Amino acid sequence: MTKNSVKNFVVPFTVCLLLALALYPDTSLNPDTYSTEGLELNYNFSEDLAMVEIQDESKSNTFSPHLGKSFEGFKEAIAFKESQGDYFTVNTLGYLGKYQFGKETLKLLGIYTPNQFLYNPELQEKAFIANAQRNKWVLRKDIKRFEGRKIAGIKVTESGILAAAHLAGPGSVKKFLRSYGANNVADAYGSTVKAYMKKFSGYDTSIITPDKKAKVTL
Repeated sequence: MTKNSVKNFVVPFTVCLLLALALYPDTSLNPDTYSTEGLELNYNFSEDLAMVEIQDESKSNTFSPHLGKSFEGFKEAIAFKESQGDYFTVNTLGYLGKYQFGKETLKLLGIYTPNQFLYNPELQEKAFIANAQRNKWVLRKDIKRFEGRKIAGIKVTESGILAAAHLAGPGSVKKFLRSYGANNVADAYGSTVKAYMKKFSGYDTSIITPDKKAKVTL
């Protein structure tokens, strides 16, 4: 019914327009005749439509999990610092994977095929746990002695100690703590024991149990 009404209006209007153009060919259209200047225009929108908030599409699809100071947060923070979380990367010194393990450390954990390690995310996650367990056992007395104290201007925490041990080995962490910050070892890229101890302080690493002989098994 609506279509018929439109058709009945448009056809006569078109005919009249063509006749007018034929009869008055010199007539020109004056846009000023149809100007809305001076008129009070009232646009009505529903309240729901008017209150819609326009969102930035570039932000609407962003997923950013908040892991806080949990153990998962600890792991992912170290992974991001080491490799930006890339399981399959090898740095210029030959350190492998998400957590940048050296080949000698992998041997201690029972892993003798670096290529297998590099392309196996599950193996890398287990290696991180086993390495932390070994380091926690080596440093158990130092954790008990120094945790909560301030050394070289930073508060010593278990997670900071374990992170620094991941960077430079438990022996370097012992030297830092027992020299009260005077012996601050750096890796080849300039990251120091002190910097790691500060950056990764306060995470919950209670899930890690000290284990002198921790190995990786699949």
